[in-house]
Amino acid sequence: MSYHYLIDLALILLSTKLLGLVTQRFQMPQVVGALLAGLVLGPAGLNILSETEFLSQISELGVIVLMFSAGMGTDIQELKHSGKAGFLVALLGVLVPLAMGTALAWGAAKAGMIESSGFLENVFVGTVLTATSVSITVETLKEMGKLETKAGNTILAAALIDDVLGLIALTLVSSVAGGGESILLVLAKIVGFFVFAAVVGYGAYRLFTWMLERQHGWATHRNTVLAFVLCLVMSYCAEAFFGVADITGAYAAGLVVACTPKAAYIQSKFNSMCYLLLTPVFFASIGISAQLTGMSGRLVLFSVLLLEVSVISKLTGCGLGAKLCGFSNKESLQVGAGMVCRGEVALIVANRGLSMGVLSQTMMTPIIITVVGGTILTPILLKLAFRGHSGEPNGDGRLVDRYNKAEQLDCVSERLLQADHDLMNKK
Repeated sequence: MSYHYLIDLALILLSTKLLGLVTQRFQMPQVVGALLAGLVLGPAGLNILSETEFLSQISELGVIVLMFSAGMGTDIQELKHSGKAGFLVALLGVLVPLAMGTALAWGAAKAGMIESSGFLENVFVGTVLTATSVSITVETLKEMGKLETKAGNTILAAALIDDVLGLIALTLVSSVAGGGESILLVLAKIVGFFVFAAVVGYGAYRLFTWMLERQHGWATHRNTVLAFVLCLVMSYCAEAFFGVADITGAYAAGLVVACTPKAAYIQSKFNSMCYLLLTPVFFASIGISAQLTGMSGRLVLFSVLLLEVSVISKLTGCGLGAKLCGFSNKESLQVGAGMVCRGEVALIVANRGLSMGVLSQTMMTPIIITVVGGTILTPILLKLAFRGHSGEPNGDGRLVDRYNKAEQLDCVSERLLQADHDLMNKK
């Protein structure tokens, strides 16, 4: 058994922290530093670290816990109010990138910039751009204290719907390409997942509240473990049985926990685990996975254009959706910036196209550049979009207050239990 993974983890944690402090000095989120650390240490930089199965699994667990934590910190009432806006933002956030990405790939092939196998590959490039990964956005908004704002909740609602719409788009293209999966079957699986999430969520909510009512303060730690179990089970079931992204299952589990009285306390325990290990590994692994080899001048130009289209299409589509729902210009820009990041979702879609033979290996490099570039640009765009924004309450401030109250209640409960125990012993 090799223990080299210990050195890999040490390098990732040290480099992400150091570069995070550097980027913070330049008024940028620390997430950017973690991404740059992966690029510097990975094959695209010094080639000290490479993508391994262990790092990939830790990275996947990191994004699951991150979205679970985002679900726990979500204002349920605000999320309900954001449902209509979230749907329109997600719909235009899928249609506009799909059209612009397809048009770019078609035009680049006509101009001899890239070699395309046909219209289907062009459509698949557009399909890759429909993806949205809000893990970077969530971490950035949490760091800025804007996660529970009107724009933040709309982004989360739109991301959930975007995941479903993107899955339908991927299935349609795959079916045309000979993937063999029926669109009706996919829709049935999606509906089945939401039914499953509602049933399991209600059962878990009743269990958590029963434990808190019957077993008092000492059950809080047990609830934390059960909450993590719920997160892992729903994430697994989402992927394995329903074909929905595991992060959607994790976010749904977080929403269940958010309804319980101890949501703030439980979330604080997961925040420690995220910041200590999972989050740095996840963000660094995105940079480590970038392998920029065999790049010609034309391919570099296409990569730059693809990155520009990926940003503009989400800003335009999602921003327009928010504007149509009555958001201000600044709030629309915030929503659009929050939906720019593609992350691991785009890579999953691209790998699906590669395995089916629809997407060529040559196209993978521009897509990786787009994913990494969009991941780095998203925190910067969010920072600019929220500059001078002080009209809404600070969600993280409320979260801290809730956590402090939870800690105080736990201390009081433990003291009462200890006093009762001492009294019984004296008797």
